[in-house]
This record gives sequence, C-alpha cells and structure tokens, in this order.
Amino acid sequence: MALPRPRSLAGQLFAMQVLLVTLVVAGCAVFTYLNTRDQAQEAARTEVTVVARTIADAPSVLSALGSDDPSAALQPYAEQVRRDTGITFVTIMRPDGERLTHPNPELIGESFIGHTEPALRGETFTESYTGTLGPSMRVVTPVWADDEIVALVSAGLAVETIGRRVADQVSGLLMVAGGALALGAFGTWAVNARLRRHTHGMNAAELSRIYDYHQATLRALREGLLLLDGTGRIALANDAALELLGLPDEPVGRTPEELDLSPELVATLRAEGPLEDEVRVTEDRVLVVNSAPVSGGSRRGTVVTLRDHTELQELAGELDSALAFTDALRAQAHEAANRLHAVVALIELGRADEAVEFATAELELAQALTDRVVDAVAEPVLAALLLGKVSQANERGVELLLTEDSRIDDGVLPRALPPRDLVTILGNLIDNAMEAAMESTRERAVSESARESDPRAGARVWVRARADARELLLEVSDSGGGLRAESAEAAFDWGWSTKPAGDRARGPRGVGLALVRQAVRRNRGTVEVSRATTGGARFTVRLPLRVGGA
Repeated sequence: MALPRPRSLAGQLFAMQVLLVTLVVAGCAVFTYLNTRDQAQEAARTEVTVVARTIADAPSVLSALGSDDPSAALQPYAEQVRRDTGITFVTIMRPDGERLTHPNPELIGESFIGHTEPALRGETFTESYTGTLGPSMRVVTPVWADDEIVALVSAGLAVETIGRRVADQVSGLLMVAGGALALGAFGTWAVNARLRRHTHGMNAAELSRIYDYHQATLRALREGLLLLDGTGRIALANDAALELLGLPDEPVGRTPEELDLSPELVATLRAEGPLEDEVRVTEDRVLVVNSAPVSGGSRRGTVVTLRDHTELQELAGELDSALAFTDALRAQAHEAANRLHAVVALIELGRADEAVEFATAELELAQALTDRVVDAVAEPVLAALLLGKVSQANERGVELLLTEDSRIDDGVLPRALPPRDLVTILGNLIDNAMEAAMESTRERAVSESARESDPRAGARVWVRARADARELLLEVSDSGGGLRAESAEAAFDWGWSTKPAGDRARGPRGVGLALVRQAVRRNRGTVEVSRATTGGARFTVRLPLRVGGA
C-alpha cells in the first residue's frame, strides 16, 4: 500500500496561515467580547447611579416624603422614571427598609431585599444582588434633609437586560470577525495558489532535494555558466565559470564592468542578442562563448555558457607544427629526389667526377645548415622547430636565417617552461613573419635584377634565440612592410589580420599572435612590436627563467 504523498509546501503554508488567521480573529473576538461586557456593566452601573442620585436630589421626593401617604405621590413618579430610562426597577424606601415604591405594587410596604448599611452611613454604593425581580446590578443612595437621612433610593438594571445589550454588540462583532476571517482565508488562498504555481505543487522535502540536485549539477558542469539578471548584474556563477574567468568567490550582485575582465569579454556578456560560438581570449585561456536572452514579455536577463578551448587551440598549434614538419620533410624528400636524379643523370652521362662534386656540395650545404642550428640551439624542441621551418621556408621561397649571436645552451631552459609554449610562440611568430615577407615581395613585384641588387627585395626572415640565467630572448623580424603604430597592439587581438577575409587557405586568420600573447602571459613574460632595420616588423619575446627564485 502506497504511503500518502506529503502535503505540498503551498498546502502546508495555507493550512498554517488559515490556522493563524483563525486564532488571531478568535482572539480578537474574545478580547472584544470581554471588553464589551465590562463596558456594558460599567455603563449599567453609571446609568443606575445617575438615575438613583437624580431621584434622591429631586425636591418633589422630599415633599412627598413629608406627606401623609408618600407612596401615593412617589409610586407614579418612580414608575415614570423607570419607563423613561429603561431600567428594571426604582425603589424608594424608608431608612428602615420599608418600600414606598416598587414595580409590583403588591410589594409596597414590605422590606427591601438587599444591603442598605453603607447608604445609611451616607455612602452611594453598587452591588449585584438577586431580589424579587431576579439578579440585577443595583445602586443604593441616601436622601438627605437637613443633614439627616430621611429615605433611601435604589435603582437597578436586571442582569438579563445587560446580557441582551452585550449580545446585541457581540452579534455585530461576530459579523465583523466572520468577514475578517473570510477575507483573510481568501487572501491566504490567493497567495498560496500563486506559491503552488511557482513551486509546481512540491513539498519542502522535494524542494530541498531539487535544490541539492541543482547545486550538484552546477558543480559537476565542466562548462562555465553565468546568469545575468535584467539589470546586467551576475545572478549566478558556477565553479567552472569562476575558474575560467578568474572571478572572485562571490561575484553575485556585481556587474561585468566591476570585475577584472577584458573589454571584449565585457562587451560579449553585455550583448543584447544571442551569440553562438564566439571565441574570446583571456590572459591564459581561449574561451568559446554562447549566450541567449531570457525573456518573458520583457527582458529578464541573459544565460551565458563558457567552454575552455585552450587545450584544443594548443593541440591545434601543435598539429600545425607537425603539419609544418611534414611539409618540410616532404619538401626535403622532393629536393633530395631532384638531386638524386641529377647525380644519376651525370653518372649516366659519364661525368662521375661532376656527380661526386655536386652530391658533396649539396651534402655539405645541408649538413652546414643542420650543424649551424644544432650548435646554436641545444634545446631539441626549438632546434627541430627551426629545422622544420627552414625547410618550409625554402619551399615557400623565403630565406630563413638564424642570427650569429643566437645561443641556447643545453640545460639552460628550466623544466617549468613548457616546450608546447615555446613551439606556440616561436612557430607562430615565424609563420607570421614568412607570410608578411611573402606578401610584401608579391606587392613589390620587383624584377630578378632588382632582387639581386637589393638584399631586401627577396622574402627573408631573421630569427634570434638567446638564453642566459635570467631570461629567454626570442626575436623574429622580416623583410615585409611592417606594422603601423596604431596596429601594433591590435595585432594580438583574436581575429585581427591583414589578410583578406576570404583568405582561408591556411585556416582561420588572426589566431597565431593571440595565442602567442596568451602563452607569453602564461609564463609571465613580455612581447613587444617594433620596426626592424630590415624594414619589416620585429617581435621580441622575453620570458623570465628564474621567477621567484625558482
């Protein structure tokens, strides 16, 4: 047998609120009833006191008391006052208690039932007493004549009459209390109906479980998640978003402008429309940003997701380097095949000496280049990269030169400096320099004679690589047209390129230099752009090798 489902949170709140409203209204009703009863009794006491004192002070009463038959004059007067005031009885008596008036004429002449001692002492007092007409609230007061008490006056109001007056007031009170209870119940129902819609009829345990799932899901997501409210302030950020953006632990309630984010990333977070797979670069990461507005009749905020593509971009850079090595090997194989064919042809023509001389010269040239690079750069990753880039440059018609003062001894570079970053920095700088040199050469379109007379007419790239105990210096310059001063800083922005937008032969443009700056910053280095003596651009990278005494 299935257990009954716990009441929803809205239902629990509704029951509790109805109970509270009922208790409050009932408490107010009881308090008002008691207060009304006390007020009714006090009003009755005041009323009968006023009537009794008025009769006792009336001159006609003193005159009637001095007559031979006081009852004949006082009985009609007392009954008239009783009817006019609405009280239960008015009794005028002698000091010994003999009645001179009574609502029941048959009881005239009999003794008054009640206490008279305080009145005989000259006091006016009230009491609740049961007489011939039942329980009543009565007052007894003396009648004075020349400092002598000549009679007593008692006026009273039946308890039943007081009760009827209280009941009339309580009836109105109950109507008001009932209306307040109905209004409170309706308001409580309306509020809880809305709460039920927002909580989807779930109880407190279910809401707590959903919250736990929500928190666990946010922590488990490897993608960064940001929620911005309608005012542009951060309403939610999961752990991945805090890590990817380098945000403080409590960014909720702050605007993107108040955080240490790049202007491009702030503009992306502030975008009005949806964004899809927008690439943004931070100091040490490559992020893919997607955003969508949250709307419900009006803009309520923005949902932003962040994916870390840093490793993917680095792997893409390594793949480009591997492809470059492959192209270099293919070019070397092609050149070797051509030279081998030349040697074979010379031998077939019977010119063995010339074949040996040609083969020896080519071997010496290739070995000299390899020896030059290996002797100057003992770091195997950089040496392999330079050899591959030399072959690639030769195939593309670019002369790649290693400066005479280049020197990186074995063991100088610390293990903390990732070889991947070295490949990213130097490989992308050389690729950009070769493209700039080739483009400038095509634009000049000089003749062959001009190439021979002007050393800068051909496409050339110079690489300088030096390392000492303090820093690693990587400098790449080209024979291109250089960069304008206003473009020097923008050259490192993601997507910036001097190439036409449609040129995609070698992949997306404006990526290499952005990755260079990111890798340099990641290793706490600097990168500068200046104009080389050759006329082109010079990129100088300095990476500290002993940061913090390491």
